[in-house]
Amino acid sequence: MTPAPGHWSPPTEAEPAAPAAGAGSGAVAVGVGPGVSGDRAGWGARAGEMWRAARSVVPPGHLDAAGCNVPSDRVFDAVVAHLRLERERGGYAAVPDLTPARSALAGLVGGGPEDVAFLESGTAAMAALLGGWRLPPGSRVAHARTEYGSTLMLLHRLAAERGWQPVELPVDGAARLDLEGLRDRLAAGLDLVIVSHVASHRGVVQPAEEIGALCRAAGVPLVLDVCQSLGHVEVRGAGATAYVGTSRKWLAGPRGVGFLIVPGLTPAMDAAVPTLGGHRWSPDGDGPVPLPGVVRFESSEAAVAARAGLGAAVLELHELGLFAVHAHLADLGRTARGVLDGAGGWRVVEPLDEPSALVTLRPPPGDSAQSAAVRAAEASLLVNVVPTARAPLDLREPVLRVSPPPGTPVETLHALARVLAR
Repeated sequence: MTPAPGHWSPPTEAEPAAPAAGAGSGAVAVGVGPGVSGDRAGWGARAGEMWRAARSVVPPGHLDAAGCNVPSDRVFDAVVAHLRLERERGGYAAVPDLTPARSALAGLVGGGPEDVAFLESGTAAMAALLGGWRLPPGSRVAHARTEYGSTLMLLHRLAAERGWQPVELPVDGAARLDLEGLRDRLAAGLDLVIVSHVASHRGVVQPAEEIGALCRAAGVPLVLDVCQSLGHVEVRGAGATAYVGTSRKWLAGPRGVGFLIVPGLTPAMDAAVPTLGGHRWSPDGDGPVPLPGVVRFESSEAAVAARAGLGAAVLELHELGLFAVHAHLADLGRTARGVLDGAGGWRVVEPLDEPSALVTLRPPPGDSAQSAAVRAAEASLLVNVVPTARAPLDLREPVLRVSPPPGTPVETLHALARVLAR
């Protein structure tokens, strides 16, 4: 399966990916997945090995993929190559064709290249999307208590300025969205639903496909925050109106790039701030008018080299095989929870068999996430402390977040368990 320029079809679970044409040196030779011989654990482990082999440098003890992952050599080379091109030709003369990158990115959710807009971060993408959405005063905007802190801040301001009414969606004991509760809220009347597919502070995978089906049946737009899920768990099938994501986490792209994927663009959706790159002047003098498509959201002045790097990262992910990478990360997360739960009295927050590699732990009495992170750093282990501001409606104290990237040795997890036990 060789992608033509401007068109890319993602592999199915039964069809492993092949390398992208012109992918450059260091390309992974073959994808892995159910179409490749070997059992689930075998081809999942192979995906992890191939992910590691694509990187000449991985920081020892790196357990923070959910914070900032490790770009591959090909991603690094793509960024440097574009910076060199800008220096040799001039920045505006060196604009790359990002259509294949847009196609590959949209393929992760089931969209097309015309649905993708690049921004500076996931937070900037959410602000651009919600800030320009023309919902009337009194509109009921729903979210769960697990929603990300920056999004809650944005909704708080929009509620104050525009008269939107926040509605909290019910969750169960694991903080998984209660689908019957969502059905009831939809029946009572909602104008917009916002869901974080995987929260920053809790590795529970929300039932996005079921949430999307309920919202579509009710005619209510769904915004799915995929910052912690794209490249980590399956997103295709959610059928959301819009997806908000970022480069630096599970996609392992450069920092400083976020994106919107908006298959369900409507006339009520516009950027919060009009720009010459995404708008034109109305001929009748009525002010700026958005250009067709999601380009209205895109920031034209940006770190273009980083966008090229993200494109390389997503193409590389497709080549590895989405199904294999997802399965490998799910197995890695289950292994991590089994190793870490109970170590030194620390307890895993999410269910032990949750199919994600984002693992969070509560401290025992007398210890703290901050102290454990310091001890981990002294042992050359990189973990993350999630402050309560990240999820102010859900977190009562900071938690320790452990998010192993593909191919993490089990011994690294045992080393962290020994640190927690000290």
